[in-house]
Order: sequence, then structure tokens, then C-alpha cells
Amino acid sequence: MEKPILKPNCPNFSSGPCAKRPGWGVDVLKNALVGRSHRSKEGKARLNEVSDLMKKVLCLPEDYRIGIVAGSDTGAFELAMWTLLGSRPVDIFGWEAFGKDWITDIVKQLKLQNVKENKADYGKLPNLASADFSHDIIFTWNGTTSGVKVPNADWISSDREGLTMCDATSGVFAMDIDYSKLDVITFSWQKVLGGEAAHGVIVLSPRAVKRMEENEPKVSWPLPKLFRLATGGKLKPGELEYSTVNTPSLLCVEDAIDSLKWAQSIGGLKALISRSNANLKAIENWVEKTDWVDFLAETKETRSNTSICLKITADWFQKLDDGEKTKAAKKITSMLDKEGVAHDINSYAKAPAGIRIWGGATIETSDIEALTLWLDWAYCQVAASYSSTCCCKGDCK
Repeated sequence: MEKPILKPNCPNFSSGPCAKRPGWGVDVLKNALVGRSHRSKEGKARLNEVSDLMKKVLCLPEDYRIGIVAGSDTGAFELAMWTLLGSRPVDIFGWEAFGKDWITDIVKQLKLQNVKENKADYGKLPNLASADFSHDIIFTWNGTTSGVKVPNADWISSDREGLTMCDATSGVFAMDIDYSKLDVITFSWQKVLGGEAAHGVIVLSPRAVKRMEENEPKVSWPLPKLFRLATGGKLKPGELEYSTVNTPSLLCVEDAIDSLKWAQSIGGLKALISRSNANLKAIENWVEKTDWVDFLAETKETRSNTSICLKITADWFQKLDDGEKTKAAKKITSMLDKEGVAHDINSYAKAPAGIRIWGGATIETSDIEALTLWLDWAYCQVAASYSSTCCCKGDCK
């Protein structure tokens, strides 16, 4: 197989931090309030602006609260667990690395007793129908490390007694999510918006705010200052939106504002979802005609349109032990990295060996299409070193 000529215009397919929006340049940061306090009148105005833009683009319910916290999505979700859990039993669903991390936090760190763990292997989704909505429910909307998403929120009761707490970091801004079914939503700018790392975002329904205020004097474990959103049993207006506990980077805030304004300029949430779906479709079209690769997700309805995870199905690859599979897959991704075609598309370290391609809204579909040609080429080079019957029938170049 001859080496392709056309390369993606942007080779950044990392699943976090993700590619910047098309047309991004450092000049978009020229009005950032560098050297200014986030507690100044102007600083608070910027924080209020980014909060309002996030609510508008996501079409969140009017009475939901949204704000910036420390520690990226991890910090935001751990803040939610440490401040909201404890008053009810917990049902937690984990089918990839981060969801299973939340299980560890709840069982081994918070040491909650009445916990029902619902786990599934990579590529699969646990039985969501088993959720007991008199309990608090914890799950990821999209498994960033597995490429397996929750298809919809139909399984969530509108008459729930407990809270639904969702780590939505690689699903938000890219998937059709009924936010009225979620009481806590966390994410970071570094995913679908292509923003900078280290800043987390937390969204709270009125029910979640009420729980936080009720829980504030009752939590029976150490609560770091960064997690203390409620003060004296009350989460006051502005204390989440623009009077943050931590010190956010106003440079990163400016970058997030730029990304959100770009989202509005192309048609808002519907356009972002459409772009991500088009990227998944381009991969689906390629996989359908390619005999050495398939989706890690076992069913079409659970395929992620952001963290698109692929497994290598060729006979020679399946005969390798796990260590050799990892080496072979990394040879493919390393070749494309050296060619300047695709950076950071190796699968997550704890996931099955394969390929992971970010398909969020900041990625151009034409770049995905160009990448697939290079994937075939790189695969043939590697396959030829393992098997005499590679896809090129001995004619690899």
C-alpha cells in the first residue's frame, strides 16, 4: 500500500486536552485580564460571562447553578461526592477507568457502607435498568477510555428521591443529554470545547443545592477548603458563578469564552452535536469497509461520538499476548505520530490495546477522513512485520 499524500490539517486527535476550535490563534486571548484579580469587578464580570455562556450553549434549566472549580473534571466530581453523599444509599455504575475510580473513592476513601456496585468490562454497558432511584445514582455519561456512552436518559426516573450525579466531561457539548434528569453534572473545558486543562465545571440542580446545604454541617469526613461551596449551610447567589473558592486563570477563562462564542456562531449545541456525529459517521464508514478494525463498543447505540475507541481484529493480532498486542498497536500510532499525521491516538493505558480517536466538535470531518487512509497504511506496515498475509498481500511500501 502506497503512503497517502494528503494529511489532516490538524493532527491533534488527543482525548484530552483536545484540539482547539478551527481557526483558533493566540490573538483570541488578547483581551484576557492577565495580572488582574478574579475578585475585581472586571474579573467577576468575566466569570459571570463564561458561566452564562455555558448555561446558554448547553440549554440548561434556568434554575440550575453553574460554576468553575479546581482540579478539572476530577476535582469537580470529587467535590460533588464529598459534599453530597452520605444521606442515602448509593448505586454506582462503572464500565471504564474513571467510573471505576469513583467506585474506589466511595468505597475506600469515603467508606460508605450501603453501596451497590454495577460494573461492566470495556466495550460494555452495565444494566442501567437496575438503578434504584430511592438511592443516589452515580455514572459517567460517556466512558472516555472505552468509547461507550449512555444512549439516553430514558432510564432515569423523573420522580427520583435520590440525586443523579453524572460525570459528563466527554459527553457534554457533543451529545443529546436531557439535563433535567441530572442533578449534578461535571465536566472540563479541555474536552469538547478544546479549552485549557486544570479547571473543572460543576452544575447543580435545585435538589442538589438543597442537599449540599443540608449536608454541609453533617459530613463525617475531612472536607478540603476547595470542596466547601456552601458556607454556614447556604450556597449564596454568586458564590458558585463568580465568587469562586479557588483562583481561576483569567487567561483560561478568556479561552473558554472564545470557544463558547465560536459554538454560538456555528449554531450552538445542535451544531456541536452534528459535528461530532459527522466525525463518528466518517469512522463508521471506514470501519464498515475495513476488515482489520472494529469498534470497542459492542453495540451501535452505545458508540461514543467523541472518544472513538477501536480494537484490532486481525487474526495475527489476536494470537498475540496482551503485552505484544500493546506493542503492536503502539507501533501503528507511533508511525502516525512521527509522520505528523495523528498525535496521541493510542488507547488508554488500562484499556484493551487499540486506537482512540477524538471526534469532538473541534475536529474537522475532513481531517478524520484523511486520517483513516493513514491508519490503513500504518497498519499494513506493522502487519507485514508480524504476518506474511497482511492486508497488502506482501506488497507493503
